[in-house]
Amino acid sequence: MSLIGKEINEFKVQSFVNGEFKEVSKEDVLGKWSVFFFYPADFTFVCPTELEDLANKYEEFKNIDCEIYSVSCDTHFVHKAWHDTSKTIQKIQYTMLADPTATLAKDFEVYIEADGLAERGTFIVNPEGKIVAYEVIAGNVGRNADELLRRVQASQFVHEHGDEVCPAKWKPGEETLKPSLDLVGVL
Repeated sequence: MSLIGKEINEFKVQSFVNGEFKEVSKEDVLGKWSVFFFYPADFTFVCPTELEDLANKYEEFKNIDCEIYSVSCDTHFVHKAWHDTSKTIQKIQYTMLADPTATLAKDFEVYIEADGLAERGTFIVNPEGKIVAYEVIAGNVGRNADELLRRVQASQFVHEHGDEVCPAKWKPGEETLKPSLDLVGVL
């Protein structure tokens, strides 16, 4: 069953951001674009490479009014401990959500019950709190922040221009398509 168009449920979780613990709820997410970036666990192998990649692109996401929320089933205390001990994780300025009860992981359908961990799931959520794009991949494959940024930009474009669609590899400023009978079978 697809999660496209699903409105995220109400939630209230702890987080670690900019050296502080902060409560984050659905209300904090509404009104802007958001990426929920689920990963299996802190103090692991592939996860810090992905989180660093996002940290390196964070300013670009903020420039398009998109907030990043990394999410694991660890506590906010574990996020802080990882931050304090890892030079890679110290680069992170976006919010690291703590989901020890798997409330978010279950809502986004990425919870691995047997392991108590989240799958590698990436979700783009529009300002109304609805999922407009997502990807879930195997735990042994890292994701790419450049492609995620492009997907957010494309999602924002079609949200604003409902009569146009973005072709493969589209980037801001490039030509889009206007679906019509004239295009059927031509491209």
